[in-house]
Amino acid sequence: MKGPPRISCVIMCHNYGRYLNQAITSCLEQEPGNFVLHEVIVIDDGSSDETEEVCLRHEGDDKVKIIRRSQQGFGQTLTDAFLLSTGDWVAPLDADDWFHSSKLRTCSEAMTGGALFVEHWEHVVDSAGNPLLQEPHPGGNTSTLVVHREAALSLLPASNEIFFHALREAGRGTVLQDPLTFYRVHPRSMTDRSTPGVSQDYRADVCIALSGSLRAMYGSPPAWATTRQLRRVSWHFRALGCGHRVEAAMQRKQRLTATLQIPGMLIGTLRAHDPITPWFRSLSSTIAGRPLVRLRPGQAQQGHS
Repeated sequence: MKGPPRISCVIMCHNYGRYLNQAITSCLEQEPGNFVLHEVIVIDDGSSDETEEVCLRHEGDDKVKIIRRSQQGFGQTLTDAFLLSTGDWVAPLDADDWFHSSKLRTCSEAMTGGALFVEHWEHVVDSAGNPLLQEPHPGGNTSTLVVHREAALSLLPASNEIFFHALREAGRGTVLQDPLTFYRVHPRSMTDRSTPGVSQDYRADVCIALSGSLRAMYGSPPAWATTRQLRRVSWHFRALGCGHRVEAAMQRKQRLTATLQIPGMLIGTLRAHDPITPWFRSLSSTIAGRPLVRLRPGQAQQGHS
């Protein structure tokens, strides 16, 4: 790649108009660095709130492109974030989150040595933007990633940002501990953290689907991985999916169901050559009859975060 990386910021919005202006502004007001802010794309996925009004305020900005359409859901919107952008790298952003002003500068410094995936930590805040956690929190969600567009295209369609974690597991990513995103937790977040097992079942479905997609690549591997690497990464996500199934069952107090997932998790862990510790934790959780993840009250499953 010649010259500094061109980065496309793509904001995904469904009825998050009250937060959207802050998200757009955080992309436009990035500190200068060894990168080019190629474009800011807002995908309005069928919003019925003030999103259109907010978008109109930015129509005169040459850097901002607005795409309005009927609702197609988070997975399609995330997929389109990569299909519609034209930069070398894509920084997806849920419209209820916002970037730290140093995000693109810091991430661009990590775009070396064959890296195709940059992940960083986050500040967790409430609906008003006030801190919920005193210390920065590890990332991995949509707004904490910057992904090489060409590599990402080989993983589409993506139902969730976890699909792009395959690049990290294949040794083509880097994780920064800098908290470069403000991740907003509020009653209209997409992730349901209050109903036992719902979030874990969703993550399990994503991981199993990703494992299957990677298996389908064995005969014609992408440029970023060999067939051997794909096999290992596929088993990694299958083990991860089984682990989420164990946690979902334990949150519902279904110990027998959890126990049935333990062998599959072990097989996946061994074939992926992953550390055995997560499997031991899930096994201990099943034996003790206590889930590992504490549910957070008051989080409804709506929106895109």
